[in-house]
Amino acid sequence: MYRYQHDLVKDEAIYIAGPECFYKYGYDLLAAMRKRAEALGFGVTLPNDHPLDMENPDHQKRADSIFEDLKTIMLETTVIVSDLEAYRGCEPDSGTIYEIGMAYAKGARSYAYTRDKRSMAVKNQQSYLKDGKIYDERNNVMPYSNLPFAPSIIGSTKIVEGDFDDCLHMLIVDIEEENKARILGGSNTVNIRERSPRTSDRPLVYLAGFERYDADGQEVFEKMKTLCNQYGMDAVSPLDWAEGVKEIKTDNPYIWASIMLDNYQQHVRDCDVLIANLNDYRGYEVNNDVGFECGMGFQLGKKLYGYMDSVDILVNRIPHLGKSAEYRDQSGSNVEDFDYPANLMFGSSMKIYGGKFEEIISKIAEDLNHGKYTNTTQSSENR
Repeated sequence: MYRYQHDLVKDEAIYIAGPECFYKYGYDLLAAMRKRAEALGFGVTLPNDHPLDMENPDHQKRADSIFEDLKTIMLETTVIVSDLEAYRGCEPDSGTIYEIGMAYAKGARSYAYTRDKRSMAVKNQQSYLKDGKIYDERNNVMPYSNLPFAPSIIGSTKIVEGDFDDCLHMLIVDIEEENKARILGGSNTVNIRERSPRTSDRPLVYLAGFERYDADGQEVFEKMKTLCNQYGMDAVSPLDWAEGVKEIKTDNPYIWASIMLDNYQQHVRDCDVLIANLNDYRGYEVNNDVGFECGMGFQLGKKLYGYMDSVDILVNRIPHLGKSAEYRDQSGSNVEDFDYPANLMFGSSMKIYGGKFEEIISKIAEDLNHGKYTNTTQSSENR
């Protein structure tokens, strides 16, 4: 590392995101990554850097202490570098994508690395060919099949085929180029849209769900919007075009992904409430677009709610080798033992209801009307 480069990057604080914390020797790996970044002159923010309440008999409180630490660390973060390795399915860890959403919301730079930049049609081994079209395990024409990741990731993040070190070197080059551009009259300011003006005094709900990729998604979302209207709320879905976002027809998958991300992020900025479908998608993880939107919404101060068919805790839902083996799954990653039904990012940041949307929307409306927003998990059985 050259001395002048240290001076260029000294004000950058990197948040290292990824599923490494679930790996058997993951913390050793995170420590090595941290040392490498610091050797190049960067500051580093890591989850769990500060004392945590990990002896609390209430496992949810343990998770909440980790999330509280993340909230503080994210305020200091200027760059997020994420590991997009496939995790319990063919897509990345949804908690990592939640963190990318948080970083994007505050205008931090987003970089990521992968060892597999093949298209999703190749990576998803449950995809199949029928009548000349690629279908997924949900029997829909496979969304973003010609991209390596979901649109929210493609649109928000600079993705390197390589490793953590490759991201650091790309980041250094970008900072050097931005310094040159600044002197030459250019700008490195990210063009972040403002919230669109509203005339209605009813809450605006964003329906964050993977139904956007279902063949009957438009019909499903319209029914959900009708239900929201009955409870005094306006609602929009990912299939609606947000104000100020131009719909552009293109055959270029990266341009398409960027347009989709622009539309999704504007909906999150515009809404008052985000209701997320947290059911499993391509494995045991939350859909990546939904995860990104939840993280972004949290960072922007939106009210978040989630729903799942089952709110049974993760250690009951995901196959593993038992407590004596640290609840490790077939890949060697440990399943979170925090008594939440999803990754702690979701469990610690929103109320999660058990049941279908039509079963839980009344509870959300009641919660909003009475201002009882708390971070707890409820099942449909005790509504």
